[in-house]
Amino acid sequence: MHQAATVFGVVLLLLSAVAPAAGVAASPAGDAVTNASAQDLDCSFPVTKEDASGSNVTVVEEPERVVTLNPSAAQTMWELGASDKVVGVSQFAGFLDGAEDREVVTSGSPSSVDVEQVISLDPDLVLAPNTINNETVAQLRDANVTVYRFAAASSIEDIYQKTETIGQLAGECDSAESTVTEMRDRVETVEAAVEGEEKPRVFYDMGDRYTAGPNTFIGQIISRAGGHNIAADANATTAYPQLSAEFVVEQDPDFLVVSAQPSQLGNDSRSYIAEDSILRNTTAFEEGNIVVVNTNHISQPAPRVVEPMTQMAQAFHPEAYAEANTTTQEPTATETATATQTTTETTGTTIPGFGIPAAVVAALGAALIARRSS
Repeated sequence: MHQAATVFGVVLLLLSAVAPAAGVAASPAGDAVTNASAQDLDCSFPVTKEDASGSNVTVVEEPERVVTLNPSAAQTMWELGASDKVVGVSQFAGFLDGAEDREVVTSGSPSSVDVEQVISLDPDLVLAPNTINNETVAQLRDANVTVYRFAAASSIEDIYQKTETIGQLAGECDSAESTVTEMRDRVETVEAAVEGEEKPRVFYDMGDRYTAGPNTFIGQIISRAGGHNIAADANATTAYPQLSAEFVVEQDPDFLVVSAQPSQLGNDSRSYIAEDSILRNTTAFEEGNIVVVNTNHISQPAPRVVEPMTQMAQAFHPEAYAEANTTTQEPTATETATATQTTTETTGTTIPGFGIPAAVVAALGAALIARRSS
């Protein structure tokens, strides 16, 4: 079961978190997205912003029709309360409530865009990930479609800025401000809860021993939740390396973090580790210290990343977290899960890509590494 779920985690990373495609100039995070703070967002129109491709993108008036070409942009629009503006989504946005009523404009892994379908939706704004190729963006722009391409998010701060940028472009500044403020509050209270605690060794399993390095937004989530990401000790040259079986066993992580699609959450934590996996030879597996998180939340650089971060902090440091009593809102079902138990999500949406064989995991992982190093 976990094998298929982790494949989808790799797919989502290919969609949402890889380096810019060849020929696309990667702007620094602060240049690719707005530097405005959550207190001074300006939602006046027209608005012009330079995107990750180096283009100055102008949105003339508040958009009424928005197409999102990746799940993280869609998730952000939903979190901003602007889902009613979204008319087109990627095939990976099906976990969002009501997304089934939108046109699906992408297919494949990684996604390819049906340009004619996007144009037919007459969008005022298209939000594109850096993984969408130059040719596709050029075709849309040649048809007078306004396209904003995002840079890869490598930190939680990048996600704050991306959320603010979407808020400005979509005319949802108030929602963006409140969403980012809530995110910051939750991150800061988690950090306060685990400050000074001894950090357990953690391995985040994306499948076939691929993992997130320390200089990624997922790596930051692990660290800020009070864990030590063993990938930081691997001297890897890529952001999402494949660690050797020998290295993982030698590091002997205290906790494993794995992801699963919403409909597969809630099972015994050990069941997410394949019977032939080297991870069964770790202290984490023997002691049942396995944190199972929602794939859609941990794999997408979008507001919901704070949920797996909170879940990890509660698992890594249960006493410190309980004593701090630091949650800024009523805990969700996901947040109250422990390292050995997970709560079944109520969304239950089937995620595309579930059931891809292990060979594809390695291929996708290799592609991810190739894209990261380009």
